[in-house]
Order: sequence, then C-alpha cells, then structure tokens
Amino acid sequence: MITVVGTGTGAPVPLEAVAGAELVVGGRRHLDAVRLPEAAERIVLGPLAPALDAMEEYVGKDRRVVVLASGDPGFFGIVRALAERFGAERLDVRPGVSSVATAFARLGLTWDDAVVVSAHGRDPRTAVNVCRAHPKVAVLTGPGAGPAELGAALARTSPGRVLVVASALGSDEERLERVSPAEAARRDWGTAVSVVLCLDETRALGPVRTLAGAAVGPSGWALDEGGFAHRDSMITKFEVRALALARLGPRPGDLVWDVGSGSGSVAVECARLGAAVSAVEKAPDGVERIRANAGAHGVDVHVVHEAAPDALDQLDDPDAVFVGGGGRELPDIVRACARRARRTVVVAMAALDRVPAVRTALTEAGLDCDGVLLQSSRLAPLPGDVTRLAATNPVFLLWGARTPVSHEGVAL
Repeated sequence: MITVVGTGTGAPVPLEAVAGAELVVGGRRHLDAVRLPEAAERIVLGPLAPALDAMEEYVGKDRRVVVLASGDPGFFGIVRALAERFGAERLDVRPGVSSVATAFARLGLTWDDAVVVSAHGRDPRTAVNVCRAHPKVAVLTGPGAGPAELGAALARTSPGRVLVVASALGSDEERLERVSPAEAARRDWGTAVSVVLCLDETRALGPVRTLAGAAVGPSGWALDEGGFAHRDSMITKFEVRALALARLGPRPGDLVWDVGSGSGSVAVECARLGAAVSAVEKAPDGVERIRANAGAHGVDVHVVHEAAPDALDQLDDPDAVFVGGGGRELPDIVRACARRARRTVVVAMAALDRVPAVRTALTEAGLDCDGVLLQSSRLAPLPGDVTRLAATNPVFLLWGARTPVSHEGVAL
C-alpha cells in the first residue's frame, strides 16, 4: 500500500502514519515538518514523473511508501496521478483539511455554494472567467497564475470583486488579506499563497442549498421577450436565441462576447448558463438596458459602451461570439471576431444582402461555416376565442466553428 497523508493546514501528521516508511515523498516543507524514520529515503517533489518511477521500484518490492501532500490530496491533488499509475486499490488515503475549506472557515463563510477552480499548471483564463461569472469562487493558484495575474485580469472587467489571498494556512505565518483586483495586481505575493477567494459581495450570500457547487443551472432558456426590457421590439427573438445558444454552447470557464448587444438578451442568457460575458453596445440607452436586464436576472455582465470593431481591442479573447447588430460595418465586425474566437462565431441578420460578405468573413478566418434561415409563426388570439398564426420576421443565422477548446480544473 501507498499511504497518502494530507497535511499543511495545521493538523499534525500522526506518527503512526509514517512509521516504518522506507520511502517518503513530499514537498520540502512537508518533509521538514514531520519526524520521519531515520532510514527512510526522502524525495522532494518537483517534476512528478521521476518521483512516480522511484515509488514504483519500492511498490514492486512491497516496501512501504508514504506520500505527504497538502490538505485533501483527493481534491485537485496527487491521488489522481497515483491512482492512474498504481491503482486506487493500492492507496491508503488519509485526507487533511483542504486549503479551500480552511480559507472559507477563517472568514466564517459557508462554501457549499462556491465554485472551485484550479489554475495550477493550467491556463489561468478559465479561472478568470469563472471568477467573472460566479459570486463565490476559490482559485487554487500556481506559478504564473497567482493573485497578481488573477487581479490584473479581473481589474479590467470586474474591478468591484474582493480577493482574499490566503497564505501559509495552518502555519505561524498564516495571513489572509482582502484586496481589490488592482491592488492584487501590484503585489509580489511570493510562493506561500495557499488559495485565493474571489467574492462578489453583492451576490455572495445565497439561500440554503441542497446541492453543493455553483447555482443550479436555469430550468429553461430562450426566455420570452417579455422577460427583458427592450425598445420597440428590438430584441433577438426567442426562436433565434434558442438556436444561437445551441451553437454558442456557453459554459462555466467560457468567455462570450455579445456584440451589438441591444437589450442584452443573449448576453444575459449566456451568463445564466455559467459563462463570463462582455456585451458591446454603442447606444447609451442600450447600455442601461443591458445592465438593468442583467441585474433583473441576477447575473454579472461586463458592458462596454463603445462601437465595434474598435471596442474589441480592449477585450480578452473569447471562446464564442454572438453578433446581433451592425450595419454596413458588419463584415468588418465579424472578421475581427472570427480572428479571435477560440471556438465559434454566431451572426444574426435580417438583411439578405449581407449574408455573402459575412459568410466570406467567417470562412476566410478558417472557420467552418453553416447557417439557416429561421422563419416561425406564433399562436396569436383572435376575437371569438380562436387563434391564428402570426409570422415573425425571417432571420438568417450563420455560424463559423473550429475545434472546441477543452476546459480543465473546474469543480462545480
């Protein structure tokens, strides 16, 4: 058996857990903090592969191996790699208290409604987008993806968030510091950071939960137009929104642009499905409607009051883009979006004349293009308690797609 002991958040390692160990593997601070058998070989964890190779030699000879890990080693920890290499049946896992649980406990906050995302050894953009979309997030950090990098990204789009940087949890040097994203970006935080909590304190306290993780996804989407404030029926109709959402595929960890957002109906629906969203709108009254609609549905939408395509230069690269507005400049806007979208661009148009240019813009950017003409008729009442079919305006929906980008490190 390989004994895996969680440590590092204040609880001492029981002596019996390491007694008789012939090989002990762990971080230097874990090895230094435990009284180990004098004859035991020690391996300070760096690259994982050499340590696993050394462990295999001991395991193959039935010699006792102990692994010291931080907190709960089954929570974004070494248990996954050990189980894949040696089999779960060979592991005796003795979890400690995770840094996430400890940090929330120090603040007196529940965390059954928190989203936990790992940025350790991963692209930090997923963690940034989760922090933008959700009110209570714990980020497990790593080199190049620490409080400074997280703060720099959030300062551009979510400056009102509060970051709680928890360092050296469980030690005499333990610190919890509350800072703004901009303040976090200016600091050198060193190597002792255990976890970073990102809080939207206007939304952080939710109702009593029965399911842990992010709020349960919406029971419906493609909401009726009556659920949004809009001007003179200038809103993406729910039939169009339904297919647009299916092609956009918004999910936690994604960033979606809604360009020419108008009422913000697509932006709000993407945010309800867990994505971070930037809505670009040039009309002042449209900007106010987007903010009002986002507030009414309890989601956070980053609103950019500027005309596209110039407004796009200040935004992070999106996973998916919806383009719902635009006149003669529409092909240029689509071209700019298609160059930067990681997964897909969806364009809604009422004018037949613009379809060829938009299709060209998508294909020239290397996207596989497809589309439909949507025509629908809705039931409408007539006098005498009867109904008729009322036609809606036809809309062309074109989309260009590339190979989807996978997201790792999100626990909902």
